[in-house]
Amino acid sequence: MKDYLNYKGMVERALRGVLIDTLKQVAEHGLRGNHNLYISFLTTHPGVTIAEYLHDKYPREMTIILQHQFWDLDVSENGFDVTLSFNNVPERLSIPFEALTGFTDPSVQFGLQFKLEGEGGAVDTGSGATRGAPATPIGAPSLAKVEDTDAGAGGKTSKAEDKDSEKIVTLDQFRKK
Repeated sequence: MKDYLNYKGMVERALRGVLIDTLKQVAEHGLRGNHNLYISFLTTHPGVTIAEYLHDKYPREMTIILQHQFWDLDVSENGFDVTLSFNNVPERLSIPFEALTGFTDPSVQFGLQFKLEGEGGAVDTGSGATRGAPATPIGAPSLAKVEDTDAGAGGKTSKAEDKDSEKIVTLDQFRKK
């Protein structure tokens, strides 16, 4: 049956809205309490602007951390800009919301995994995510190991395994097959 209402798209936009609202609150009030935000994105997505050496180091996907030291967080309708320090070198990053692949706040065990619309159907992002399906809420997500911890910025190198607490809920389990 054809979904003329595009429920998958509506769910994806709603779940991305959680991150957008979070970033807007952080831009306005700062990051309060023990919150720390891990934000993963495709470095090859159109509109992503990062330093060339960062793109060389993370040619497909990168995870940044907003925690203690980040500057000039600016949230727009289509994405956000932030300045982070990589080995004591400040770098300005510009990330469209469409490039996002994941969002985690381990302080409250909350996370979302985003799926990106690919041209011509589902496309493998190389990160375990498949484009073309809605975002998946994550209960207690595993965290990315961070290579550069200087000033709260880092690159995703591999996933730490936390088998006891990882719970992934997908919408597919509630659909009739």
